[in-house]
Amino acid sequence: MAAMASFFFPIPTINGCTKSSPLIPLHRFILPQSPSFFPLNFRPFSSRFHSFLASSHFVPFASTSSDALPFSDGPPEKDPLHSLAEARLAVSEYLQRFGVSEDESVSIASNSPRFLKMLVDGVRELDETSMWISWSKEGEEQPLADDFGFKEKVALMAMEKGDYGKVAFLESVGMNLSSAMNVARYLSGEMLPSLIYKVKYMKELFSSGSGDGKLLGKCARRMMTNLSIPPDDDVQQTLSFFEKIEARRGGLDMLSSNEESFRLLLESFPRMLLLSVESHVKPMVEFLENIDIPKERMRSIFLLFPPVIFFNAEVLKSRILAFEEVGIEVTVVGKLLLKYPWITANCIQGNLKQIVSFFELEKVPNASIINAISSWPLILGSSTSKLQLMVDRFGGLGVRSKKLGQVIATSPQILLQKPQEFLQVISFFEEIGFDKESVGRIITRCPEVSATSVEKTLKRKLEFLISIGISKTHLPRAIRKYPELLVSDPDKTLLPRIRYLRQRGLSERDIAFMVGRFSPLLGYTIEEVLRPKLDFLVNIMEKPIKEVVDYPRYFSYSLEKKIIPRFRVLKAMNVECSLKDMLGKNDEEFAVEFMGYKGTKHLSSSPT
Repeated sequence: MAAMASFFFPIPTINGCTKSSPLIPLHRFILPQSPSFFPLNFRPFSSRFHSFLASSHFVPFASTSSDALPFSDGPPEKDPLHSLAEARLAVSEYLQRFGVSEDESVSIASNSPRFLKMLVDGVRELDETSMWISWSKEGEEQPLADDFGFKEKVALMAMEKGDYGKVAFLESVGMNLSSAMNVARYLSGEMLPSLIYKVKYMKELFSSGSGDGKLLGKCARRMMTNLSIPPDDDVQQTLSFFEKIEARRGGLDMLSSNEESFRLLLESFPRMLLLSVESHVKPMVEFLENIDIPKERMRSIFLLFPPVIFFNAEVLKSRILAFEEVGIEVTVVGKLLLKYPWITANCIQGNLKQIVSFFELEKVPNASIINAISSWPLILGSSTSKLQLMVDRFGGLGVRSKKLGQVIATSPQILLQKPQEFLQVISFFEEIGFDKESVGRIITRCPEVSATSVEKTLKRKLEFLISIGISKTHLPRAIRKYPELLVSDPDKTLLPRIRYLRQRGLSERDIAFMVGRFSPLLGYTIEEVLRPKLDFLVNIMEKPIKEVVDYPRYFSYSLEKKIIPRFRVLKAMNVECSLKDMLGKNDEEFAVEFMGYKGTKHLSSSPT
């Protein structure tokens, strides 16, 4: 200890730390060099600090202008600003003894106010209660307070905490004092410079991401809502993490904040700070980049499934290969990980095989299975017994095997719908005149209609169709031909198209009549279908716009492949006919009637 006491080191300057430059006994700041040599409850003195008073080496203390802070000429203990500056300097020096740079130590000391307050309050409490006698040298009666200054007492108090600077550092990165102390105990064997490096690397990884908005919170809620298989430890830890965040102010939307989410992750998974950056984290990052996951998006993966960071690259690779075995490409899996990284959990891997086997037994085409999993991987968190309930409901409507594959390939989310909600949709269609077989055909054509709310969507769309003039007797026909009307947005799609047709000279009654006869009319876009075909009708064919009222199916034919070729044939032959006669016949019938051919002429009948 005598050799250590003669060691001189630079003391950083913190503005406003002192009013003068007193001589401070350096040996009183000799601290343990590495926590690896001292246990967490290490005490350097037999009576707290028995050997720090052995010599009288002094160094000049860093000084600042007397105008740096508006403190009084009284003792530091009586001046709060002076006490705080002294405490910051003491903590800064304390941190430097563990290998922390001067700039870093000043930053940590300046951003750990609660830790500083704890130290200052501890010193003041011992001063006020005259308890420093218990901190005296062994065999001496004079209290330590008579020999040590305020800053020295703060330094000794920090050392007495036994965390080797980790609590101050963890508070400086955003943790509250209680969490910082808990995490510091977990990381008791970690060197402070190593810990700082790890946190900086991880924080940089998290800060590089942007644009997630509230997407992360939405994805987390979906996982919590749709998981119905027994979770393994990794999934359970993730769910507990989400539940803990959901209970706080701001809920799961806090995941969209880089600072908040990083802090919450460290508090819940401090073990990540025991991982080697060089041999574990960086290889993981490199692997994710190799499957087309950009570095700035990786925070999504770590936040939505924190245990994934404990997988090594080889384990993660083997979990991804499981998806390749069922036909899902690695690049597709990479995209799925951005929203559903928990699909790499062990329990999900086992369920993947069960779900594929389940659909194969239902004679669902493999391509449909792959599309369903790729577009809605939440079904991997569902038990096959739950899926069976919905498959049976579809079976009752005649939707099986290939038809079922068609449904789940385009709208796999309906498999996770509650059976009672699905039955409400079926009852809705039956009430307006459809039998079960017709309902099955409607759902096969437009699967998403079965996942919509009866009260909020279906009934309102029905009211809208009636409001634009479609009679109740014509409603079933309109819906049967184009059930997409029930899932189209009136304000963004239907009404703009109706207004455009009105502008072109059609009345409300004309439009209602056209929709009643050919409901897909309102499914055509203005710029790509309605405008060019009406322009050709009026400007080139020189027909009145009212002709489309009698034959609204005109809009279903390809302008380039059918309308223009047939018009040219009729014009060359100087033949006038209705739109129905011109377009309603197939190529052979058209050739026989208008061209005198008995064979088939190559005039395509491809619709738009």
